[in-house]
Order: sequence, then C-alpha cells, then structure tokens
Amino acid sequence: MTNILVILGSTLIVWIVLTVVVGKKGPEKVAVIGMPNAGHKALIVYDPDPIYNLDEKISKSFAEGLSEKGWVSKVVTVAAAKNFEKEFFDLYVFCANTYNWAPDRAIRNHIKNNDYLQGEHVVAITLGSGSTKRSQRLLEDLIKQKDAILIDSRTFWLMKPNTESKTKRSNSKIAVEKANNFGKEVAERIKK
Repeated sequence: MTNILVILGSTLIVWIVLTVVVGKKGPEKVAVIGMPNAGHKALIVYDPDPIYNLDEKISKSFAEGLSEKGWVSKVVTVAAAKNFEKEFFDLYVFCANTYNWAPDRAIRNHIKNNDYLQGEHVVAITLGSGSTKRSQRLLEDLIKQKDAILIDSRTFWLMKPNTESKTKRSNSKIAVEKANNFGKEVAERIKK
C-alpha cells in the first residue's frame, strides 16, 4: 500500500511541476514568412512548448503554405503578439498545445483578453500527444465567443498517428507537412 501511495504522490508532484513549467508564457519571437508586399497577411500566434516545440514548427509550416499562395505571415509567440494588435490582418491563426485536456493557458488568455478578433477570419490549430478532442472544442468555443469567423480547425499530434497509412516516417514530420497543406487549403478558401 505504501508503494502505491509513493507512486501516486510522485506522479502528482511531477504532474504539478510540469503544469507550472509548461504554463509559463514563452519569450518574444517573431518570424516573417513570405513577401512583405503580398496581397494577404496572416498573424499566426503560438506559445512555445518548453519540452518539444512542435507548435513553432507547425505554425511556420502553415505560414509557408500560405506563402506559396501569395501570402505574408507574421509568426509570433503570445509574448510578441501584443506588438501587432493594432495591425490589420486578413487571417488570424491560433496554435495551442494541449495540457490537461485544455488549450495552453497563454493562448487562452491571449484570446480572452483581446477584442480585435470580432468579425475576423480565424483558424484554430490544436496540438497534443493524441487526446485533443476536448482541447480543440474549448479553443473553438473561445474563438467563437469573440464573434470571430472560425473558418477551420484541425488537430495535429506528437504521438498519435497523423496519417492512416502505416509509415516509418516521423509523426511530427508528417504533422508539419500536413500543416503546410492546411495553409495552402485555407489560402485558397479565403481567396474564393
């Protein structure tokens, strides 16, 4: 019985420490992808994961997909997003990690505390190890509460297969490729 309590206690302590560590807002980072004079602009906001930064890779890959269709994107961390709140964008993209079956706190707070999304086109991207259904729904609900136009929402996983075919390729590389294609799809959809 003592061994079970020690294991449960240790697991709880590790869970709490991880929740605190991943809940902290990351540093300010900005990357511009595409030609500055492009006809359409996107703001892509993510909060870097301190353990495995799939969200930055997904966000940049989505921006590269947009770029191939003539867009320019500012890919920014939540900490840097405040510098672009007054700037106009044709599209806003929020890439949220899943922690404790919910979108990461930094992305949630950013969306809750800003009113620039009303009537704007928004895409939601939810990341996680594999169990993202609740997190995706919560992210979509947050965006809709801001009276934004949610044009699409997708999930990508670190561990759960991102494709139905059996492959030996890295799951995260497949997710990055799919995010690129998703960016192209969204660019085409908005163009119409």
